Formats: sequence, structure tokens, C-alpha cells
Amino acid sequence: MATSVNPPRGMRDFLPAEKARREHALGVIRSVYSAHGFDEIETPVVEDFERLHSGLGGDNEKLAFSVLKRGLDATALAHAADSGDQSGLTDLGLRFDLTVPLARFYATHRAELPPVFRSIQIAPVWRAERPQKGRYRQFVQCDIDIIGEAGPLAEVELITATAAALRTLGLSGTRVRINDRRVLLGLLESFGFAAGEHAQVLITIDKLDKIGAEGVVAELRERSASPEAVEAFGAYLTARVGDGVDDTIHPFGLESIQRQVPSGVAPEALQSLADIGAAVQQADAAAVLVFDPFLVRGMGYYTGTIFEIEHPDFGYSLGGGGRYDGMIGRFLGQDVPAAGFSIGFERIVDLVEVDASGAADQVVLVHDADAQPAQLALLKTALVAAGKRVRLERRTKNLKATLDRVEAAGFGAFAFVGRDTSTIEQLEFKPLG
Repeated sequence: MATSVNPPRGMRDFLPAEKARREHALGVIRSVYSAHGFDEIETPVVEDFERLHSGLGGDNEKLAFSVLKRGLDATALAHAADSGDQSGLTDLGLRFDLTVPLARFYATHRAELPPVFRSIQIAPVWRAERPQKGRYRQFVQCDIDIIGEAGPLAEVELITATAAALRTLGLSGTRVRINDRRVLLGLLESFGFAAGEHAQVLITIDKLDKIGAEGVVAELRERSASPEAVEAFGAYLTARVGDGVDDTIHPFGLESIQRQVPSGVAPEALQSLADIGAAVQQADAAAVLVFDPFLVRGMGYYTGTIFEIEHPDFGYSLGGGGRYDGMIGRFLGQDVPAAGFSIGFERIVDLVEVDASGAADQVVLVHDADAQPAQLALLKTALVAAGKRVRLERRTKNLKATLDRVEAAGFGAFAFVGRDTSTIEQLEFKPLG
């Protein structure tokens, strides 16, 4: 039986044209983030098993790929299987995000880093997802983080840098939905949900965009949440719809934010959101912020501001992040303020147009089968020295197929190489397409 030649499920090969698109987008993102003062770092693809399963990664910890310990014998394997203790089988795991490695990196190198550290991490991560459209087991994350800045400046820098990166990629019309975990908890308390219910209630509220207000209320009842609190929450949702709350009608600001939540809910958090919004709009008039009191963000490590990127043409988030002041303290023994923003690279890369202006500097030399290697190498080297990207293609009977293929690969012109062609001045280039 023939062996499968497909990549592992949930993982992909990239052909040259697609790889070029991805690298173009990554180059744009890197360039914009660097211009905004962020420095790129790199961390190992594996981290210690205990670190990956320390409670910092939320549900993603359940999707982590683990690495078996070396040298396990049959007795050790049987003992670990009987005990049900996975840590007896593994001591390392593939990273499932870039935030946990960043926290470990900062704890390791803190003495070598500036008091406020602005990092870029662009790298693959791995999760044991059930493969389906848009969900992969290996994918690239594009993160920027600011560690050591406790004030709203961190959120302002993250939002403005991300908005600039998306615009430079050619993605217009995006908006940043923003909320604060303190507002969410204040809402739940105002409705009467018990503290022990908060985690499960937030999981249900996070489905509001998918199942609607009636679906959320029905699920909360099924979960046997406090009946009075569920009714109060349902009445609030109904009144909110009846009032026609619309962020396009109410510009982002403290007054419009306060009108969307019950009186007295998390006043400091609301003021902080208003301050962030005012600073972002002053720095970047094109950036659009929208207050969403029901934005949850599933990661349990968020402690304050949270945000997501949305686009009216797509029913899914294009990225997100927030403040996670408690995470790094788990490694250092003392709290360090931190916030981050991650672009959903796999979701945006197909929306990016690759600039074709460089095609003129990419040329193909079509040569006969009996052309001499020294002759071809000389011509190619001279063109490369002149700033060209050069591809050698042997002339075939189906020349059109060859030219179509190299045009699709981004080349802009071609020339024939004859037996007597010895200098680049003798080449007559013709445009492709």
C-alpha cells in the first residue's frame, strides 16, 4: 500500500506564490511594529511541561502537544498509564501560544532588558485542534507586548501600532472592540450572580454573537445559574436592544460608555477605557474604537483591558489581546504589569494584496537545451549584480505554459538566451502578461 504523501492533519505545505504572500505580510507587520519601537525576540518551540500546564494558558493547555521523556522503558510507561499522570511520561511540550514563553523569557532576562520592554514575537505555535476550515494544528501568531508599563499608555501603543499595521497591509474598515474584565465582573455582580458562577456565566456570555440574547439566557437557565440574576440579565439585554444602543450613533467616550452599563458599575474601569479611547483617537484619527460590555476574551489570565479587531465583512475576530498583570509574577514572585495584542495572521493573510511593483526586477532567462552552463551562469550573475532576481528556464515546446507559470510566481519579464548571447546588453526583455 502506498504511503500517504500529505502533510499531517491540520498542518499545511505552502507553494512558492503562497509563501511569498505570507512573507510579504509578515515583512509589513515587522516593519510597522519596529517603527513603533518594538524589538523582536525569539523563544524555543518547546517549554517545560509544568510551565505549559501551570494554569496560565486557560483551555489551550488541554490542546498542548507533549514530548515523551527520553529513555522510558516498558515499566515506566505502564506505571504512568496506570496512574493517569501525564507528567510521568513527558517533561516538555510544544508551545500553544507566545504569551507563556514571553513571560518565561522576561523572568529569565529581566536584568538585561529595559524597565519597559516592548517585544515582537512572530512564530509558529501548535495546538491539538480538531482540524477544520480556519483551524490548524500549526499556525503563525504575530504578537506585540509591553511589559513594565502599568498605565494606559501600554494599551494606547498596542492599539495604535496594530491599527497602523492593518492599514499598511491594506485592510481598511477595521474596528477595535474594547472592554475591561472589571466591567464584566461588575456587571455580573450588579445582576446578582454569585462569585462562584462568574467563570461559567462568562463562558456563556462569550457566545452572545453566535446564539443571541435568547440563546444566552436559555443556556444560563440550563446551567442552573441564579434565577433572579438570569432574569435581571435578560431584562438588561432586552432594554439594551429596545434603547437602540448603537456605537455608530454614540461616539466612543465616557458618556456613551456609561449609558451602556448599569449605574455604578466599575467607574474606574470605565474612566480608564474612556482615557484610552481619547488618547488613541488623538494619536490616530483613523482608528475606530467601539465599547462592547459583553466582550469576554476567553483567556482567564486577563486582568483589565481587553480588545479584539473586527471587520464588518467578516463574522470572526481578526485578532485580540489585553492586560495580563498577574502572569509574569507567577515566575518572578512579584507582579509585573503587562499587556499584549495579537494579530490573527492566518485569518488576514488571504486578504492581503501583494504589491506587484517589484515584478519588473524579476526576470526569466529562457535558454535552449544546449546552452553552456558557464554562459548562463555569467549572464545570471551579471543581472543579479544589477539588482535583478533571475530565474533560468529551459525552453520547451509549450513555451506559453512556462511563461504563465513564471508570471504566476511574480516574474515580470523574460528574454531568450541564444548560443551567441554573452553579455546582458544583448538580452531583449519582453514583459510577461
